[in-house]
Amino acid sequence: MRILYHHRILAADGMQVHVKELVGAFERLGHQVHMVGPQAAKSDGKQTLTGRLGDLRAHFPAVLGEVLEAGYNFKAYPPLKREAHAVSPDFIYERYNSFLLAGLWLKRRLGIPYLIEVNAPLCHERALLGNLQLQGLARAMERKVWRGADAVLPVSDALADYVRREGVAEGRIHVIPNGVRPELYRDIRNGKLRTKLGLDGKTVFGFVGYVREWHGLDRVLHAFAHLADPDLHLLIVGEGPASEALRQTAQDLGIAAQLTFTGARPHEEIPALLGAFDVALQPDVTDYASPLKLFEYLAAGCALIAPDRPNIRELVTDGETALLIDPKDDKALSDAIAVLARDTVKRRALGQAAHDLIEKRDFTWDGNARKVTNLADRLIRQAPKNGT
Repeated sequence: MRILYHHRILAADGMQVHVKELVGAFERLGHQVHMVGPQAAKSDGKQTLTGRLGDLRAHFPAVLGEVLEAGYNFKAYPPLKREAHAVSPDFIYERYNSFLLAGLWLKRRLGIPYLIEVNAPLCHERALLGNLQLQGLARAMERKVWRGADAVLPVSDALADYVRREGVAEGRIHVIPNGVRPELYRDIRNGKLRTKLGLDGKTVFGFVGYVREWHGLDRVLHAFAHLADPDLHLLIVGEGPASEALRQTAQDLGIAAQLTFTGARPHEEIPALLGAFDVALQPDVTDYASPLKLFEYLAAGCALIAPDRPNIRELVTDGETALLIDPKDDKALSDAIAVLARDTVKRRALGQAAHDLIEKRDFTWDGNARKVTNLADRLIRQAPKNGT
């Protein structure tokens, strides 16, 4: 199939990983993917118009920035239409973003299936954070796109409930969680990286990501200090605004030797680094998220400590594939760390069950791509034919 993939992403973060992995999965299944979306910079290092608009938006009052977001549709639509006429796509796949109508416009012009992937209720999220001034316009555009799509693909059941409340017909909602490429996580537990990092003989609790205060990693350090076990070690793959405070906390608690930062690492290095973890730490999440790092932790065969939330329970089972705890309960976190530190059998059983869950539930990018294309194929076959 020929897939026209539309997005509005500039950041080189988890969103780009998601796009790259799903596109790669489509291509591995033999489909042709034609990407249309902004780029932060050209190959010569000069910014594109979209990149410059992004910079300008940061210097405008918020309401004018949102006007620019809405105005982006008039920039996005012409190249989207040109690409569609050049390749005659079988369907449009769009990663939903606020104020984005261009994909819906093209769907109405061409009459081909339009599938949108929804990772968050962005209007609701931005309004809660105080980052949305044109709330009425944004919500109207969001409802218009969601209701106009042939299929809406939220990443969790909890998010599907939100989409449903916005008036999207039940038959158009298809939940597809995030995934992983399992082949990248084979043979990662060879001990080489642990030796290189000086972690032989340690029980390694690990975290991957941009380190923020709300992740609560300081609570892990306080649990270490309480347990008074020098063989417990916190390995953080990443940096962020909370990094220096964590280093200072470890110093103040007298456990600086039990904390290691690798710094931010390219995504392709993450599987090997996860191979050094005994236990992975999934911090608290919004109640609709499908955290990418959680799937990576599972694929790596890490025992997992995660927040006890409905969207996390969609993915893992407490005591079988993870230990789920109240994300605000410091004692529950300390107890979970203590259990997994002393019970090697339980830790390894959880890790093996987590690893097996990826295949059992098909939490893979290839599986996701297959679900999308099977759905698109059904929509194409159900579409009225010309002259009928």
